[in-house]
Amino acid sequence: MARYDFASDNTAPAAPEAIEALIAANTGFTPGYGSDAISARAADAVRGLLDADAEVRFVASGTAANAISLAALCRPFEAVLAHEHAHICTDETGAPGFFGQGIGLIGLPGASGRLLPDTLTAPLAAPDFSHRQSAAALSLTNATEYGTTYSTQALAALVAPAKAKGLAVHLDGARLANAAAGGFDLKAIGPMGVDILVVGGTKAGMTPTEAVVIFDRQLARRFDARLKQAGQLPSKGRFYAAPFIGMLESGAFVERAAHANAMAGRLAALMPFAVRHPVEANAVFVEMDDGALSRLHAAGWFVYRFLDGSVRFMCSWATTPEAVDELGGVLADISR
Repeated sequence: MARYDFASDNTAPAAPEAIEALIAANTGFTPGYGSDAISARAADAVRGLLDADAEVRFVASGTAANAISLAALCRPFEAVLAHEHAHICTDETGAPGFFGQGIGLIGLPGASGRLLPDTLTAPLAAPDFSHRQSAAALSLTNATEYGTTYSTQALAALVAPAKAKGLAVHLDGARLANAAAGGFDLKAIGPMGVDILVVGGTKAGMTPTEAVVIFDRQLARRFDARLKQAGQLPSKGRFYAAPFIGMLESGAFVERAAHANAMAGRLAALMPFAVRHPVEANAVFVEMDDGALSRLHAAGWFVYRFLDGSVRFMCSWATTPEAVDELGGVLADISR
């Protein structure tokens, strides 16, 4: 039977802090659709994490969170600037355009998943033209799809020119916990000008849940109606919210991510294959030919080839040093 320990951080179980909070929430009767005390407490925990006076909503998936957020920032005849390998461009089946009734995506290049300010210069300077979708928003990702992270200063250097040109800014934080564990300052996100942030819960060790944080409160008007229309306003909303209570109030959100990052570092140190991208969060990407990948699969370990042709290994809160060392031994064998 194949092992999926390193296939994705989505394959890991939920952390005990998240499960305990769910069990605690599973008592009594509450109002529905996110109007309950548990959802309010979870929202307060998110605001405390970010030190921000923001609206917070909880949804089922990162795809829904990203797409609905971008639909709130752009009109159908406008577009979003993003890294060409951002999740919204490669893994969401056109969801931003679907929820945004046609909004476009403009993919931009950047080494190891990161954009540089110079890359934004031409797109931000492009004049409006009736025959194309002009950019109305910038979407950034931290940690990136390649396991690299933006420093607080590097992210601010991208947000500032976008805001100066009148664009809204969306931050995909599916692995925000891993970026925070690497030193990114979560409390700087609001002040630097991000309009909507997605705080990833699922990949951070929770059951399926993501938090949509709306810093620009004007965007919150009728946002619940937008969620309801999209099927993302669950009647028992407390069960989406509760895991955030367990993970944030205990500190496990960042602590568990720090462990995942450390396990990726441990795996990189054992890796007999060339590492393609800097290991700054919980991912290791390596150069591996098809023969070696087939041998790895035959040995019972499932991982897959990523967008740039490298092979991706993901660590999670539940990755153990013993599993890393075991995999390291298998990798050494198949590399010979």
